[in-house]
Amino acid sequence: MLCSGYMAPEYAIDSLFSTKSDIFSFGVIVLEIMSGKRNRKFHHADHDLNLLGHAWGLWIDGKASELIDPMMEGSFPMSKVLSCIQIGLLCVQKCPEDRPTMSSVVSMLVSDTVALSQPKQPGFYIERSSKETHEHTTAQSPPSINEVTMTELEAR
Repeated sequence: MLCSGYMAPEYAIDSLFSTKSDIFSFGVIVLEIMSGKRNRKFHHADHDLNLLGHAWGLWIDGKASELIDPMMEGSFPMSKVLSCIQIGLLCVQKCPEDRPTMSSVVSMLVSDTVALSQPKQPGFYIERSSKETHEHTTAQSPPSINEVTMTELEAR
């Protein structure tokens, strides 16, 4: 099965790269920041969707606020947080022509007056099989909270 962390669908499938491929990657990063979770290692107890699929499902159900990293809650106005989630979803839309340009993304991020369009289904809206998810989660040791390891070097 094809699994992407940051790679745009058109590049992963057809090796077609454009500036809209970078927009896809940026959108994944935005959703990772908002959720506090990584796309490739995302796991949810209620389903086997990746982070993009999970974010999309919450958006469609009107529950996008449930995506927010609990560590961020109350730190920013909810309207700004929801706008960032919407912008992230606009960036990861399946078709490159539906994704905004980077200059548009910057305008959306810095302005409260720019009207945001409704996102369409993201690319790599993937549901993994239970077996694959189980193998992925049990084959690796749990990472540290910030996934940083420290190594002390000692002279001989």
